[in-house]
This record gives sequence, C-alpha cells and structure tokens, in this order.
Amino acid sequence: MTTQELNKKIEEYEAKGLFDVDVNEDPETKELLPDKVDYLCKKFSSKVKRNIANFIADHYFKRLIKKDILIIDKIEGEEKIKDALKNGAIITCNHFSPFDNYIIFHCIRKYLPKKYLYKIIREGNYTSFPGLYGFFFRHCNTLPLSSNRRTMMNCMSAINTLLKNKESILIYPEQAMWNNYKKPRPFKVGAFKFAKKANVCVLPLFITMKDDTRLDENGNPLQRHTLHVLDPIYPEGKEVEEIRDLAFNQCKEKYQEVYGKKLTYSKE
Repeated sequence: MTTQELNKKIEEYEAKGLFDVDVNEDPETKELLPDKVDYLCKKFSSKVKRNIANFIADHYFKRLIKKDILIIDKIEGEEKIKDALKNGAIITCNHFSPFDNYIIFHCIRKYLPKKYLYKIIREGNYTSFPGLYGFFFRHCNTLPLSSNRRTMMNCMSAINTLLKNKESILIYPEQAMWNNYKKPRPFKVGAFKFAKKANVCVLPLFITMKDDTRLDENGNPLQRHTLHVLDPIYPEGKEVEEIRDLAFNQCKEKYQEVYGKKLTYSKE
C-alpha cells in the first residue's frame, strides 16, 4: 500500500471514528494456542531465542539511530521516569510506527531494573508476521493477545506476574497503528484495568514528530521524534475510566501545546 493510500485510509477511518482499526494490510491472524507461546520464558529454548532476538534488535535499531534514520531529538520530562518505574508500571504511548516501541525502550532502558521492556502485541503479529520483524515480534519480550480463551488467561496471568515482579509493560491503548499520525486517539480501558488490578503506576508517554529535511525510501520526510514523559498516575482511589481519562487528557494537552492547534477529528 502506498503512502497516499495509507493517508487516504487514515482520513476515512478518522471520519468514521474507527480509531482502533489497523490501516495496514497485516498478515492474516492465526489463532495462538496455549502451547505455542511461553509468556514468561520458562523454557531454556525460549530464553536463548529471547537473548538472540534482543541482541539482534538492539544492534539493528542502534545502527538506525547512528545513521540518523531513526531520529530521537530529545526526552522531555526524563526526571519522572525513575520513580514511576521503580515498582513496575504500565507504560502507555501513541502508536504511529513499527519502531516507536524502540524509541521508548532506548529512552527509558537505564531505568528498567532488568533492562527488559515487555510489550503487548496483537495475535497476528506473533503468529503470522514473516521475516526478521516476525522474529522480533515472537521473541523480544512480547506478550501476544489471543482469540483463544486459555491462551488469553495465560497472558493475563503472565502480565500480573510481571507487574508483581516490578517489571514494566508497554501497552498501546489506541490499539491500532496509524502511520505517522500525530494526534492522540481515544484510549481503550484494558491497559488501565491491568494497572488498577496490580496497583501499579501508569506512566503515559506521548511522542511528537516533525519533518526532517531528508526523505525516506518512499519519498516522505524522515521524522524527528521527541519523547514526552507525562505525569505518572497512581491508581489508588481512582476508577479505571478515570485513570484512562487522566492519561488521555495529558496526551491531548501535550499535542495541543507542541503542535499549537486544538485536538479535533474530522467526522462524516
């Protein structure tokens, strides 16, 4: 799909309010069965694959950063990260690129106790995605969702275990990826339910972009990224929907501050 086709599809979905639907032509989703995923890497083979995948991914993305292809201009609010992550957290962020999770990891890795960042991903990315990215999706500390009830129960159990062990988990509450879409989209409640249940902090992040003078392989401007660390939200005494709204409103305010425009969506 060309950039023009993607942008047209994004415009169409925004007008229809389909904010949680992917615009990319993803591989067909296959059902993830319980015996096909080792969420907590208990098997020796899982640990080996995780170490190999993380090593390759780290080398791959550091090279993109060194070549100034994946551009991170700065972190705003970095002083908030250490305390927010010290007892584990749910991290939320806008989702606009296959690489945005590495922008986050690169910026916060020194504050992660075990230097791992766990990521919730869609079922099809785990079961069906080909090539190198498919290998990353399966083994770089990912927690795939599943249409299989037993597998999903295992996933939820793993999330609770990781949070109790003071790990941090990245969840995209917008649910779908929209390429280079700058606006925050309405949040689903799932991430905030996990935080409430485990009584851990929610650390909202928001990444803003601006055009570089150079073009990518598709003739579009490369994007320069700034990671904004927003105020941590502690769930005690708050309802799930309140936590969600507090996180979203911070993203909305940051969007309006950085881009100098009111957050509005086109509608049919």
